[in-house]
Amino acid sequence: MAIGDGALGFRKALSKVYGTTRHQRCWVHKTCNVLDKVPKSMQAHVKAAVQEIWRSPSRELALRAFERFAQMYRAKYPKAVECIESDLDILLTFYDFPAEHWQHVRTTNPIESTFATVRLRTVKTRGCMSRGTILSMVFKLGQSAERGWLRLRGYRRLGDVMRGVKFIDGVSEEEINKGRKVA
Repeated sequence: MAIGDGALGFRKALSKVYGTTRHQRCWVHKTCNVLDKVPKSMQAHVKAAVQEIWRSPSRELALRAFERFAQMYRAKYPKAVECIESDLDILLTFYDFPAEHWQHVRTTNPIESTFATVRLRTVKTRGCMSRGTILSMVFKLGQSAERGWLRLRGYRRLGDVMRGVKFIDGVSEEEINKGRKVA
């Protein structure tokens, strides 16, 4: 899976090189895009309705939450509804992966915040350092940022994802089938 903010070039290039890659849109970026399409006085209500979609425990409940959102806001803010509707499938890709990973894959912000520090320092020092010095600085900034990273939840599930185990609403088919046999 690749998580992005909607840059079409990234998705196209990834699809050419890694054709089976699934795409997930960043909910933080999408929420900002939606909020830009409604008046400031409505943004808190709209944000809560959008959060209800991606916080749903299953794809079915997320789709219902989206329908409620669409019914509530389509008449007054059609562009806000269209903003989500146009990417709904890509926004809900995370439901096909382990639930333990959802926290990490619904947004690109952890990646962006890590590189924000590097970007800030390299822009400020552009032209003042040699290639070797700048690479050393970027490496050290990355090491420094690493101290604040959270451990990946559900890292033991990565092997399942790599083997192509199918997940439905964050639960593997194997676990669902075991549950059916027990019941």
